[in-house]
Amino acid sequence: MPLNVVHDGDGSSRIILTEPSGSTAEVLLHGGQVVSWKNERREQLLYMSSKAAQWKPPKAIRGGIPICFPQFGNLGALEQHGFARNRVWSFDNDPSPLPPSNQQSTVDLILRSTEDDLKIWPHSFELRLRISISPGKLTLIPRVRNTDSKAFSFMFALRNYLYVSDISEVRVEGLETLDYLDNLLRRERFTEQADAITFDGEVDRVYLNTPTKIAIIDHERKRTIELRKEGMPNAAVWNPWDKKAKTIVDMGDEDYKTMLCVDSAAIDTPIILKPFEEWKGRQELSIVSSSYCSGQLDPRKVLYGYH
Repeated sequence: MPLNVVHDGDGSSRIILTEPSGSTAEVLLHGGQVVSWKNERREQLLYMSSKAAQWKPPKAIRGGIPICFPQFGNLGALEQHGFARNRVWSFDNDPSPLPPSNQQSTVDLILRSTEDDLKIWPHSFELRLRISISPGKLTLIPRVRNTDSKAFSFMFALRNYLYVSDISEVRVEGLETLDYLDNLLRRERFTEQADAITFDGEVDRVYLNTPTKIAIIDHERKRTIELRKEGMPNAAVWNPWDKKAKTIVDMGDEDYKTMLCVDSAAIDTPIILKPFEEWKGRQELSIVSSSYCSGQLDPRKVLYGYH
């Protein structure tokens, strides 16, 4: 079935994925970025900046799921979070060794290094991304291939801007007892002491050696977002809170109340690829109805899926 590709007035293109139960996702060719994911009731599940209408390429739009490659953060000469989110991607007609996808609810994209990229990051690569939706689930499969004659290392992250009802009522389970680097304290290392992460101020942390499953529990919506990931051992957790939000030019002053980033990432230890090797990651975001109140949840069920 053909993809639904919409060409916007500013020259950019976006792909609309649909599946029979009614959920949808929108993906920009600019950045290979998912900018919308709605469930079958047409409820938006990803945060998008209230100032998104002012977005102008080549900057990445704030919200959705930007792709951070080949770095995360602001290091050296590269732009913050790397350049992949600021480039125009192409359709990938040969996603091998993944099976070819003929479904309307999947799209394969590719980004290849350009001469301009090689000037700022002198490594030849192919970055592929498969995006799929199914009822209640959004799946991203990123792959990086080294097409160079020498090894290189890189960082990678899927920055998940989740839309929540009220950040002060949200809890994140699955990261308790883990070590994390606190970016608000010069990346000093701490151990998480709380039985769940809750929010009453700015948070900017990278959790280490995280499990494959993390739960983001939104009490007000009686909804839990489950994040499952492979190949990305870190989880970055970020909310700017009120003072920082006011300093972010492409974010509304009050936006911090309805957003939370919980990212799948490989940033603490960069990935090393030998010539012609390929790295593959996987992320699934799924929506689970949850009517429980805080403290009544068996964390083993959230973490390990025991039923």
